[in-house]
Amino acid sequence: MYIGIPKESRPFEYRVGLSPAGVEILSQSGHQVFVEHEAGVGAGFSDLEYEKAGARIAFSAEEVFGRADLLLKIARPIKQEMEWLKDGCTLAGLLHLASSSQDQIDLLLEKKVTALAYEQIVDANGSLPVLRPFSLMCGAMASVIAARLLQNNWGGKGILLNGLPGVPPAEVVIIGGGAVGFSAMQSMIGAGAHVTVIDKNMSVLERIVEKYPRVVTMISTKRNIERATAFADVLVGAVLVSGQRAPIVVTREMVKGMKPRSVILDVSIDQGGCVETSRPTTHEHPTFIEEGIVHFCVPNIPGVVARTASHVFLNAALPYILDVANKGMEQAMQESPSIEAAVNTYNGKLLHLIRLGAQEQ
Repeated sequence: MYIGIPKESRPFEYRVGLSPAGVEILSQSGHQVFVEHEAGVGAGFSDLEYEKAGARIAFSAEEVFGRADLLLKIARPIKQEMEWLKDGCTLAGLLHLASSSQDQIDLLLEKKVTALAYEQIVDANGSLPVLRPFSLMCGAMASVIAARLLQNNWGGKGILLNGLPGVPPAEVVIIGGGAVGFSAMQSMIGAGAHVTVIDKNMSVLERIVEKYPRVVTMISTKRNIERATAFADVLVGAVLVSGQRAPIVVTREMVKGMKPRSVILDVSIDQGGCVETSRPTTHEHPTFIEEGIVHFCVPNIPGVVARTASHVFLNAALPYILDVANKGMEQAMQESPSIEAAVNTYNGKLLHLIRLGAQEQ
């Protein structure tokens, strides 16, 4: 099979579709891998490393897209890249198509592209094995980001997350106790903040209390979210519904009721965001002020820790990539429910994708 790894084109996306170690494994399995010139430079991988692993270096993105039976990306392709896709190929990546434009979906259907969304690969236990490590990274970075945004020079109210003797720590409210929310909770606790977690699943809250008895937990209701947002110095939105746009759980009225210059980190922005006032930002311009509140809504948070992210990604995604490469997409779908559940488009038809008024990010 011809496998292509292009250089990521979205701003501040330094990750790469596969590391040299992964390329070596694919090459040893008899596949021809084409890597775009300097595709791995952001993650610290040189063209020479890829060549030693068995890849051929291509000097244009169009060549990589045009050759590939299986295209390995991180971020969803931009419009130009969508047009370069080979008819009938398989596109794999963190696609988040539920929040993409209808034009992009239509183009995938027209070209009969099989779109494999890593974030929807689900294992027998119901967990998301490829998305999970990225989610853990987002959560781990949350305390660092929040601490910075609370500073006056970033528009914040000028407080320390951990407080000091005689001065209480910041109040952090996390909506969603899944992988992102749990990791964010751990990082916030480590930073010394006072943490409240809101989730609709009682078993999730019980697991949190069992491990971290000092964390305040609340069942997710509109009233509880209103109460919590009103006292939050930092609000972390970590709501995910696989294959769908994230539901809006924090309304504009709730944001208006927050303390001035508080901080919102909407980590759900990859799937459209769970806060009504959120809109996608970038690492270059990561924040905006809405209703007097600092909003951080960067979709690709782990993109700026590309070396770690690329290694983590290889560990999580390679078994599924090998399945598709070695068996072909049709057989892989038939034999692996995990892969079949992550296919958004196939042979001109929509599968496992619910859009719910999505907007392009």
